[in-house]
Amino acid sequence: MRVEAQARKPAARTGPLARFGEARHLGLLVALALLVVVGLVTRPENFATTSNLVSVLSLAATIGVITVGMTFVIIGGGIDLSVGAIMALASVWATTLATQSYGPFVMILCAVLVGTGAGLVNGLLISYGRVVPFIATLAMLVAARGLAQRMSDRKTQLVQQGNETIVELSTTRVLGLPLLVYIFALVVLAGWILLNRTTFGRRTYAVGGNPEAARLAGIDVRRHTLLLYALSGLCCGIAAVLIMARTTTGSSTHGDLYELDAIAAVIIGGTLLTGGRGTIIGSILGLMIFTLITNLFILNGLNTSDQLIAKGLIIVVAVLLQRRGLESRT
Repeated sequence: MRVEAQARKPAARTGPLARFGEARHLGLLVALALLVVVGLVTRPENFATTSNLVSVLSLAATIGVITVGMTFVIIGGGIDLSVGAIMALASVWATTLATQSYGPFVMILCAVLVGTGAGLVNGLLISYGRVVPFIATLAMLVAARGLAQRMSDRKTQLVQQGNETIVELSTTRVLGLPLLVYIFALVVLAGWILLNRTTFGRRTYAVGGNPEAARLAGIDVRRHTLLLYALSGLCCGIAAVLIMARTTTGSSTHGDLYELDAIAAVIIGGTLLTGGRGTIIGSILGLMIFTLITNLFILNGLNTSDQLIAKGLIIVVAVLLQRRGLESRT
């Protein structure tokens, strides 16, 4: 318990580290405001519209659910490169004709179970097989994407009639926003509570900050690592449901480079790549920055390759600033 309490101190105390976190969140809000100004200046007729806002939030919802799971994994000292491929596999498995014949709720259950199962495989390889997280999740990325291609025969699978309940998550609106945005908000809220108000969250900080000290304090580090990757897989399964709702399809191409956006959002949000520190709120702010950048590139008709270059530069700058901040405090 002392190790867990110590791990949570950086997020709870009011010293320099807490002020650094608050300043970082403020900086992210300023960056968001600047991107909004850029959008209003360059494309005022398209950017400041209800349809564009809904489009931004719908895109953020799918990647955002994955980002919540990624936040837990990275705070716990790991990395997950397979999130996009797992989401694709879950969407394909859920939209096969055999699964669709049982109705929308079985499709949703299938997507969630497939995502969680793939996450458990990652966790078993890493925690009990002692495979490096980078290698284990890279292998899962390739295998899950390949299995999705084999199951779908590289074809896009449509959500059949009778399963409109899934599509309605995207078409039904409450207060002007699709239901999938509210699902995203619920996942974020649940993630925040789990990370900040439960023993599981305290142990996540402890394992990521110093796994050996956590083990000596009585925390089952291997089991906790397994649960972290299972949680990430669960988020991928939920994201698969959301992308099926948005596109009315299941495809092996879904989630391409989503791992880039999720990891980048977490890093920009202030989570240490070495683990032990981070926040859900910071990750979501980082996600919104990336989503707005994507939206601005699309509205201004800029090349996709330029967009990827810009995202890569942002990641590098964020890591360099993170390292500089750590060095200045030590």
